[in-house]
Amino acid sequence: MNYLDQFAFQLYPYIAVAVFLIGSWARFDRAMYTWRTGSSQLLSSRGMRVGSNLFHIGILVVLGGHLVGLLTPHAVYEAFITAPQKQLLAMVVGGVFGLMCLVGIGILLVRRLTNPRVRATGTLGDTLILVALFLQLLLGLYTIVISTHHMDGSVMIALAEWAQHIVTFRWGAASYVMGVHWVYKAHIFLGMTLFLVAPFTRLVHVWSIPVSYLWRPYQVVRKRQAALRYGPRA
Repeated sequence: MNYLDQFAFQLYPYIAVAVFLIGSWARFDRAMYTWRTGSSQLLSSRGMRVGSNLFHIGILVVLGGHLVGLLTPHAVYEAFITAPQKQLLAMVVGGVFGLMCLVGIGILLVRRLTNPRVRATGTLGDTLILVALFLQLLLGLYTIVISTHHMDGSVMIALAEWAQHIVTFRWGAASYVMGVHWVYKAHIFLGMTLFLVAPFTRLVHVWSIPVSYLWRPYQVVRKRQAALRYGPRA
């Protein structure tokens, strides 16, 4: 079991991130026009706006919370907030936005499975990614339930130490998660797996942050009838 933990929580994160970076670069270089989400809103807008907004708002807050919570050393915030208080804050914020994200991904998954037009133009990979994200959210929400049994913040600090050891390339990261509940391990492993498969799925669009949307000009759309009436301009 020790060797399995060493691979899953010491070596596998580096494998996943390496594939994520190199795979994304290779896809952009060799198949640039596949770098997209493959939106199906034109086929059917029912449920798309609500589900997509709930999912994206929820996932941005959840990911931001994970980054700040896991990668901020305890010494930085201990003068302002204790470990138990930080854990309670993470549970509340993660629970609210995690549920929002779960509802959103649930709407999108049901839409993809039940709408004939969306299902016909999608791929098996699209569906599997939604299922994997749904499972990851369920695991994440279940960690909140398990966290209620140890409100001292000790597990949260152990998980943060694991993450900080990984990003600073230090050996011994796996030792911090060997004794935690299985749901934390499953949540970490599936999260790393999502990084691993992202370059080969629609998740690759996480690189494409549409900042230019903030200042781009409005699009001019002409109705088809008007175009037919006046004809093309010279």
